[in-house]
Amino acid sequence: MCGRFDQSQTARHYANAFGWADAVFDSESAPTTNAAPGTYRPVLHMEDGEHHVDDVFWSYRPRWAEGKIPVAINARLEKLSGSYWSRLLKNGRGIVPAEGWYEWTGEKGHKQPWHIHRKDHAPLFLLALANFGPFEENRAEAGFVLVTDDAHGGMLDIHDRRPVVLSKEDAELWMSPNLSPQQALELARHAAVPPEDFDWYKVSTKVNNASAGGPQIARPIAGEDED
Repeated sequence: MCGRFDQSQTARHYANAFGWADAVFDSESAPTTNAAPGTYRPVLHMEDGEHHVDDVFWSYRPRWAEGKIPVAINARLEKLSGSYWSRLLKNGRGIVPAEGWYEWTGEKGHKQPWHIHRKDHAPLFLLALANFGPFEENRAEAGFVLVTDDAHGGMLDIHDRRPVVLSKEDAELWMSPNLSPQQALELARHAAVPPEDFDWYKVSTKVNNASAGGPQIARPIAGEDED
């Protein structure tokens, strides 16, 4: 799963890195090294043929599912073809840009957080599904989730799942309205950035506190170096 991520650059920085200098902005979220569920984060997406960067609530549950299905922060790739996610797969594909994400290892009460990032330190383009429309009763009606898949091979020593990360070119294709839901699924399954392109290091347990922030959150802890 992915329960926190490092989005420590501005939304405009990520849009420019993506080549979206012409994007329509509806984003006022401040950069953070410790983005947590239940907060609004910038999401890139296409709307009426235009590039958009909107602040979207990280958590999703459609109105009809309240009291029946828990609020989700992630969506498993292998379940996206089901009816629950079909509408968002067709009309709600987006990208969450980030510097990295966090995972935890160890026993309950003694879990160690890790910062996972690209070896070349390029921005990550995380696959997201969102309802970009308004909500009537609960913010999660118009929220987003991150798409996750099996961690595969070299990342199993950190966690058995990871967010799906695409290259810039494939991320732009993911958002294209010309891509069918089935084609989007195939892209997510086969075009993910491979495990060998990532590094990770231990960080302070301060990241466990969702309200904690600052650059120190994302730095290696004393005595730990990057691979």
